[in-house]
Amino acid sequence: MKSKEVKIAIEANPKGERKHLGGSQYDAWNDRLSNLVASAVPVNLRNLEEVQASSTAIFSGMIDINSTDPIEAMLVGQLIAANEAALAMYRKGWSQPPEYFEGRTKYLQLADKAARTVVLLTERLDHHRGRGQQQITVKHVTTNNVTADQAIIADSVTTGRARNVGSPALLAASSVMPMPILNEARLPDPVGVGGGTKSK
Repeated sequence: MKSKEVKIAIEANPKGERKHLGGSQYDAWNDRLSNLVASAVPVNLRNLEEVQASSTAIFSGMIDINSTDPIEAMLVGQLIAANEAALAMYRKGWSQPPEYFEGRTKYLQLADKAARTVVLLTERLDHHRGRGQQQITVKHVTTNNVTADQAIIADSVTTGRARNVGSPALLAASSVMPMPILNEARLPDPVGVGGGTKSK
């Protein structure tokens, strides 16, 4: 038995008119993915108005998310289907009479599982869009004091061997209460701590 040869024509100059749905320059992919997503949600396929309303809502959401490549579009499609599944299971779970506790519990467990899938897919989509780049935040702190030697700013204080440490209050830094100014608190002058001599 001879097998028939199937020829596939791929568009040489794709226009990507529906790229906002499938993330591709090729509308054959965009149409295929969007149709699969629309048929993956629980809709009565015999009701033309319901199918049209559902498809319009789904495509509107896909356009808002604005996939920039096919991988994002696949994640978005699965995210939409998983979200629909989660919400449908929650609805079915809570619609069960209280005496059907096991049935209600099973539906709610399935809903929670689908909701966790939505979270996972959302994280994957964010990771793909950021291409795994890490964001580094640089903080700049400015202090305005009468004399510069009255301010100490540090995330952590590391000290060597302690010698003649006057007051522990001098080493403690609190974000709730600022460090006291030496003259106001009448604490001993810390000059000379560590074995040095005070200059005269």
